[in-house]
Amino acid sequence: MHLAQPPESTGYVRTRAWLEEYFDRRAAAAWAALTSETPVGRIRATVREGRAQMQRTLLDWLPTNLSGMRVLDAGCGTGTASIELARRGAEVVAIDLSPTLVAVARDRAAQSSLRGRVDFRSGDMLDPALGTFDHVIAMDSLIHYEMPDALAALSRLAPRVRASIVWTFAPRTPLLAVMHGVGRLLPGRDRAPRIVPMREAGVRRGLQAALGDAGWTVGRTVRVQRGFYTSQGLHLSLTPRRTP
Repeated sequence: MHLAQPPESTGYVRTRAWLEEYFDRRAAAAWAALTSETPVGRIRATVREGRAQMQRTLLDWLPTNLSGMRVLDAGCGTGTASIELARRGAEVVAIDLSPTLVAVARDRAAQSSLRGRVDFRSGDMLDPALGTFDHVIAMDSLIHYEMPDALAALSRLAPRVRASIVWTFAPRTPLLAVMHGVGRLLPGRDRAPRIVPMREAGVRRGLQAALGDAGWTVGRTVRVQRGFYTSQGLHLSLTPRRTP
Protein backbone atom coordinates (compact mmCIF):
# COMPACT_ATOMS: atom_id res chain seq x y z
CA MET A 1 0.00 0.00 0.00
CA HIS A 2 1.31 3.45 -0.88
CA LEU A 3 0.43 6.65 0.90
CA ALA A 4 -0.68 9.60 -1.16
CA GLN A 5 2.20 12.04 -1.06
CA PRO A 6 1.14 15.51 0.12
CA PRO A 7 2.42 18.43 -1.94
CA GLU A 8 5.32 20.43 -0.57
CA SER A 9 4.04 23.34 1.51
CA THR A 10 5.30 26.86 1.03
CA GLY A 11 6.69 26.66 4.59
CA TYR A 12 8.78 23.63 3.75
CA VAL A 13 10.09 25.18 0.54
CA ARG A 14 10.93 28.47 2.25
CA THR A 15 12.75 26.79 5.16
CA ARG A 16 14.61 24.46 2.80
CA ALA A 17 15.89 27.40 0.77
CA TRP A 18 17.01 29.24 3.88
CA LEU A 19 18.81 26.19 5.26
CA GLU A 20 20.60 25.60 1.98
CA GLU A 21 21.88 29.16 1.97
CA TYR A 22 22.86 29.09 5.66
CA PHE A 23 24.71 25.77 5.76
CA ASP A 24 26.35 26.16 2.38
CA ARG A 25 27.46 29.77 2.56
CA ARG A 26 27.73 30.70 6.21
CA ALA A 27 28.15 27.64 8.41
CA ALA A 28 29.96 25.03 6.31
CA ALA A 29 33.40 25.59 7.84
CA ALA A 30 32.06 25.59 11.41
CA TRP A 31 30.02 22.44 10.73
CA ALA A 32 32.99 20.66 9.21
CA ALA A 33 35.04 21.48 12.32
CA LEU A 34 32.26 20.40 14.67
CA THR A 35 32.02 16.97 13.01
CA SER A 36 35.78 16.40 13.02
CA GLU A 37 38.32 15.89 15.79
CA THR A 38 39.42 19.52 15.61
CA PRO A 39 39.42 21.15 19.09
CA VAL A 40 36.36 23.35 19.64
CA GLY A 41 35.11 25.60 22.43
CA ARG A 42 33.21 24.40 25.48
CA ILE A 43 29.75 25.09 24.08
CA ARG A 44 30.41 23.40 20.75
CA ALA A 45 32.03 20.50 22.58
CA THR A 46 28.70 19.77 24.30
CA VAL A 47 26.95 19.87 20.93
CA ARG A 48 29.54 17.49 19.49
CA GLU A 49 29.11 15.09 22.41
CA GLY A 50 25.32 15.19 22.20
CA ARG A 51 25.29 14.62 18.46
CA ALA A 52 27.68 11.69 18.78
CA GLN A 53 25.44 10.06 21.39
CA MET A 54 22.32 10.58 19.31
CA GLN A 55 24.00 9.18 16.20
CA ARG A 56 25.07 6.06 18.11
CA THR A 57 21.50 5.62 19.33
CA LEU A 58 19.90 5.91 15.91
CA LEU A 59 22.45 3.57 14.35
CA ASP A 60 21.84 1.06 17.17
CA TRP A 61 18.18 1.00 16.12
CA LEU A 62 19.17 -0.22 12.66
CA PRO A 63 20.39 -3.75 11.89
CA THR A 64 24.05 -4.45 12.56
CA ASN A 65 24.32 -6.25 9.23
CA LEU A 66 22.95 -4.08 6.42
CA SER A 67 24.35 -6.11 3.55
CA GLY A 68 22.01 -6.04 0.57
CA MET A 69 19.99 -3.17 2.03
CA ARG A 70 19.57 0.34 0.68
CA VAL A 71 19.70 3.15 3.24
CA LEU A 72 19.02 6.87 2.87
CA ASP A 73 21.00 9.28 5.05
CA ALA A 74 18.64 12.23 4.79
CA GLY A 75 20.53 15.39 5.65
CA CYS A 76 23.90 13.66 5.76
CA GLY A 77 26.02 16.74 6.54
CA THR A 78 29.66 15.68 6.55
CA GLY A 79 28.77 12.00 6.27
CA THR A 80 29.69 10.52 9.65
CA ALA A 81 26.57 8.32 9.79
CA SER A 82 26.87 7.45 6.09
CA ILE A 83 30.35 6.03 6.58
CA GLU A 84 29.22 3.84 9.48
CA LEU A 85 26.24 2.58 7.48
CA ALA A 86 28.57 1.66 4.62
CA ARG A 87 30.82 -0.20 7.05
CA ARG A 88 27.80 -2.34 7.93
CA GLY A 89 27.42 -3.28 4.29
CA ALA A 90 24.62 -0.95 3.25
CA GLU A 91 24.22 0.66 -0.13
CA VAL A 92 24.02 4.24 1.10
CA VAL A 93 22.53 7.25 -0.61
CA ALA A 94 23.66 10.29 1.37
CA ILE A 95 22.05 13.62 0.52
CA ASP A 96 22.28 17.13 1.92
CA LEU A 97 21.14 20.57 0.84
CA SER A 98 24.69 21.94 1.09
CA PRO A 99 27.03 21.05 -1.81
CA THR A 100 29.94 22.28 0.33
CA LEU A 101 29.20 19.85 3.15
CA VAL A 102 28.63 17.03 0.66
CA ALA A 103 32.08 17.74 -0.78
CA VAL A 104 33.57 17.46 2.73
CA ALA A 105 31.71 14.18 3.24
CA ARG A 106 32.95 12.81 -0.06
CA ASP A 107 36.54 13.72 0.77
CA ARG A 108 36.35 12.09 4.19
CA ALA A 109 34.88 8.89 2.78
CA ALA A 110 37.65 8.82 0.16
CA GLN A 111 40.24 8.83 2.94
CA SER A 112 38.74 5.68 4.43
CA SER A 113 38.44 2.20 3.00
CA LEU A 114 34.90 3.04 1.82
CA ARG A 115 35.73 4.95 -1.33
CA GLY A 116 32.83 4.56 -3.72
CA ARG A 117 30.61 2.77 -1.19
CA VAL A 118 28.45 5.84 -0.55
CA ASP A 119 26.56 7.77 -3.20
CA PHE A 120 26.88 11.37 -1.99
CA ARG A 121 24.51 13.89 -3.51
CA SER A 122 23.42 17.47 -2.93
CA GLY A 123 19.71 18.15 -3.10
CA ASP A 124 16.38 17.53 -1.41
CA MET A 125 16.02 14.42 0.73
CA LEU A 126 12.41 14.07 -0.48
CA ASP A 127 13.32 13.78 -4.16
CA PRO A 128 11.41 10.74 -5.52
CA ALA A 129 14.23 10.16 -8.01
CA LEU A 130 16.34 8.83 -5.14
CA GLY A 131 14.29 5.64 -5.29
CA THR A 132 13.22 3.26 -2.55
CA PHE A 133 14.98 2.25 0.65
CA ASP A 134 14.93 -0.35 3.38
CA HIS A 135 15.79 2.19 6.07
CA VAL A 136 16.05 5.95 6.43
CA ILE A 137 18.03 7.91 9.00
CA ALA A 138 17.20 11.60 9.34
CA MET A 139 19.22 12.95 12.24
CA ASP A 140 18.54 16.59 13.11
CA SER A 141 17.52 17.33 9.52
CA LEU A 142 13.84 18.06 10.31
CA ILE A 143 14.37 20.06 13.50
CA HIS A 144 14.25 23.37 11.63
CA TYR A 145 10.77 22.84 10.16
CA GLU A 146 7.38 23.57 11.67
CA MET A 147 5.70 20.37 12.88
CA PRO A 148 3.15 20.13 10.02
CA ASP A 149 5.97 20.47 7.49
CA ALA A 150 8.17 17.92 9.28
CA LEU A 151 5.33 15.39 9.48
CA ALA A 152 4.43 16.01 5.83
CA ALA A 153 8.07 15.33 4.92
CA LEU A 154 7.93 11.98 6.71
CA SER A 155 4.66 11.23 4.90
CA ARG A 156 6.40 11.86 1.59
CA LEU A 157 9.29 9.56 2.52
CA ALA A 158 7.27 6.72 4.01
CA PRO A 159 5.80 5.26 0.77
CA ARG A 160 9.36 4.61 -0.46
CA VAL A 161 10.60 2.89 2.72
CA ARG A 162 10.26 -0.84 3.35
CA ALA A 163 11.23 -1.24 7.02
CA SER A 164 12.04 1.74 9.24
CA ILE A 165 12.67 5.45 9.62
CA VAL A 166 14.79 6.70 12.51
CA TRP A 167 14.70 10.45 12.94
CA THR A 168 14.93 13.25 15.46
CA PHE A 169 12.90 16.24 16.53
CA ALA A 170 13.54 19.00 19.03
CA PRO A 171 11.45 18.26 22.14
CA ARG A 172 9.58 21.20 23.57
CA THR A 173 11.41 22.14 26.76
CA PRO A 174 11.25 25.52 28.56
CA LEU A 175 14.75 26.43 27.35
CA LEU A 176 14.07 25.55 23.71
CA ALA A 177 10.74 27.37 23.83
CA VAL A 178 12.48 30.56 24.99
CA MET A 179 15.22 30.19 22.36
CA HIS A 180 12.59 29.67 19.67
CA GLY A 181 10.73 32.80 20.76
CA VAL A 182 13.86 34.92 20.83
CA GLY A 183 14.93 33.60 17.44
CA ARG A 184 11.71 34.84 15.87
CA LEU A 185 12.53 38.38 17.01
CA LEU A 186 15.97 38.51 15.42
CA PRO A 187 16.52 39.96 11.94
CA GLY A 188 16.80 37.18 9.36
CA ARG A 189 20.43 37.93 8.57
CA ASP A 190 21.41 37.48 12.23
CA ARG A 191 19.71 34.19 12.86
CA ALA A 192 21.35 30.85 13.25
CA PRO A 193 19.10 28.16 11.76
CA ARG A 194 16.19 28.20 14.17
CA ILE A 195 15.15 25.00 15.88
CA VAL A 196 11.41 24.43 16.18
CA PRO A 197 10.45 22.64 19.42
CA MET A 198 7.64 20.08 19.19
CA ARG A 199 5.56 18.44 21.89
CA GLU A 200 6.05 14.67 21.84
CA ALA A 201 2.33 14.00 22.28
CA GLY A 202 1.57 16.15 19.25
CA VAL A 203 4.25 14.43 17.19
CA ARG A 204 2.82 11.02 18.06
CA ARG A 205 -0.74 12.06 17.23
CA GLY A 206 0.39 13.56 13.96
CA LEU A 207 2.33 10.46 12.97
CA GLN A 208 -0.58 8.19 13.83
CA ALA A 209 -2.93 10.29 11.72
CA ALA A 210 -0.51 10.50 8.78
CA LEU A 211 0.99 7.01 8.77
CA GLY A 212 -0.99 4.71 11.05
CA ASP A 213 -3.38 3.46 8.38
CA ALA A 214 -0.43 2.36 6.24
CA GLY A 215 0.97 0.10 8.97
CA TRP A 216 3.56 2.43 10.50
CA THR A 217 4.01 2.33 14.26
CA VAL A 218 5.95 4.54 16.65
CA GLY A 219 8.49 2.51 18.59
CA ARG A 220 11.43 3.44 20.75
CA THR A 221 12.24 6.98 21.71
CA VAL A 222 15.11 8.57 23.58
CA ARG A 223 16.05 12.12 24.52
CA VAL A 224 19.67 13.26 24.50
CA GLN A 225 20.60 16.43 26.32
CA ARG A 226 24.21 17.56 26.57
CA GLY A 227 24.74 21.21 27.38
CA PHE A 228 23.49 23.18 24.38
CA TYR A 229 22.36 20.07 22.50
CA THR A 230 18.85 18.70 23.00
CA SER A 231 17.24 16.28 20.59
CA GLN A 232 14.82 13.37 20.72
CA GLY A 233 15.12 10.28 18.58
CA LEU A 234 12.06 8.38 17.41
CA HIS A 235 11.87 4.98 15.71
CA LEU A 236 9.17 4.33 13.11
CA SER A 237 8.69 0.81 11.82
CA LEU A 238 6.53 -0.60 9.07
CA THR A 239 4.55 -3.75 9.74
CA PRO A 240 3.90 -5.53 6.44
CA ARG A 241 0.22 -6.13 5.82
CA ARG A 242 -0.84 -9.73 5.52
CA THR A 243 -2.64 -10.68 2.35
CA PRO A 244 -5.83 -12.68 2.92
